[in-house]
Amino acid sequence: MLQALLLAAGGTGFTFFMTALGAAAVFFLGNKNNPAVHRLMLGFAAGVMIAASMWSLLIPAIEQAQEMGIPGWLPAAGGSVIGIVFLIAMDALLPHLTPELLREGEGSTSRRRTALLALAITLHNIPEGMAVGISFSLAAQNDASALPAAMALAFGIGVQNFPEGAAISLPLHQEGMSRGRAFLVGALSGLAEPVFALLTVLVAGTVEPLMPWLLSFAAGAMLYVVVEELIPEANLQHDHRTRSGTLGVMAGFLIMMILDVALG
Repeated sequence: MLQALLLAAGGTGFTFFMTALGAAAVFFLGNKNNPAVHRLMLGFAAGVMIAASMWSLLIPAIEQAQEMGIPGWLPAAGGSVIGIVFLIAMDALLPHLTPELLREGEGSTSRRRTALLALAITLHNIPEGMAVGISFSLAAQNDASALPAAMALAFGIGVQNFPEGAAISLPLHQEGMSRGRAFLVGALSGLAEPVFALLTVLVAGTVEPLMPWLLSFAAGAMLYVVVEELIPEANLQHDHRTRSGTLGVMAGFLIMMILDVALG
C-alpha cells in the first residue's frame, strides 16, 4: 500500500506540475486589452475541452464499460447527462457561491463563465487522477510489469495538462483577473489529480467499477461549458473579418487531439 501511495504521489505530482506550468503561460501571453486575444483564448479553451472530452474521457469510458460487460453507450450517455445536469445546477448557484472569486459585480456573466470553466476542467482532472491511482495500485500490488504503463499514463496526462492549465489561466486574465491570481487558479485546478489518485489507491477495489461513469460525468460537464459559455463568447460580435475565436477552437482541438492520440 505504501509503495502504491508513493508511486501515485510521484506520478500525479508530475501531472500537477505540468498543469501549473501551463497556467504560467499567463505571465507571457496575457493581454486583457485585446478583444481578439480574448476570443482566441476562450476558443482555445473550448477546443481543448472538446478534444479532452472525447479522447480522454468518453472513449476510455466506453472501452472500460465494454471490458466490464456493460454496453458502452450506457455509462457514456448516462454519466454525460448527470454531468450536464450538475453543471446546469452550478450555473445557477455559482453567482452566489463565488461572490469575490473573479471580480466585483453581483451575478456577473463573465464571473460565472470563467468559474464554470475552472470547475469543468477541475472535474475533468478528478477521473484522470483516479485512473493514475488505479494504474499504480495495480502495478504495486499485483503486477510489477504494469509499472511502465502506469508511468506512461502519468506522463501522457501530464503533457496533456499543460494546455489545460493555460486554458484556465489565460481566459481568467482576459476577464480582468490579475496574472498572479489567474495562475494560482489554473495551477490549483490540477491539485485534484494527486488528491484523488491517493484516495483511489486507498479504495482501489471499490472505485474501479465507477470509472466509466466518472469519466463520462466529466465529459458531460466539459461539453456543457463549451456549448453554453465558451464558443458563444469566443464568437461574440463576430463580423466575419476576424475569426480569432474560431481559430482558437481549431488550434486547441488539434493540439489536444494530437497529445491524446500520441500519448494515450
